[in-house]
Amino acid sequence: MTQIAVIAGSTREGSFNRALAKLAIAALEQQGAIVTDVDLATFDLPIYSAALETHAFPADALRLKSLFAAQDGLLFVSPEYNGSIPPLLKNAIDWASRPTGDESLVALTAYRGKASAVMSASISPFGGLRGLMQLRQILSTIQALVIPEQVVIPNAHTAFADDGRLKDALPASLVDMTAARLVAVARALSA
Repeated sequence: MTQIAVIAGSTREGSFNRALAKLAIAALEQQGAIVTDVDLATFDLPIYSAALETHAFPADALRLKSLFAAQDGLLFVSPEYNGSIPPLLKNAIDWASRPTGDESLVALTAYRGKASAVMSASISPFGGLRGLMQLRQILSTIQALVIPEQVVIPNAHTAFADDGRLKDALPASLVDMTAARLVAVARALSA
């Protein structure tokens, strides 16, 4: 079975990106994936520091890295903060990228060659696109294989129905299409 972790870059109550992540989880499960919903609020991750890493690699950073490494694919659902990704998400990505044990400095075991996808929901008319561009660059730099499909939900404050579904059929179909492609690529890479 294909294992996919869904990582939302927001822990806010009522987060549009958490709502989008829930839709993505359902779409991934429809494709037969085993999904792990990663709640970053459950990880005690200090701000990344090389000094801290050298003296006391945080246990939760190792737990997050191990969780990522065990997956066939990763789906990042990120809000946009001032045209970029939130520090919570960047910090989690950074800690999971660090070498542990006897790994080389560029081992990148949580990411290298792993199928990945990106999504965003934002109250802006751009739907978080600027942040996703940076997220793609970060993930590519740490050797993740980011699929071309992505989802942006503009005007997120009006995009979701009371039952959590997207009101508009087009972005809803993009969630399904992106999930299908991520699972297909993850399966092919892990075969």
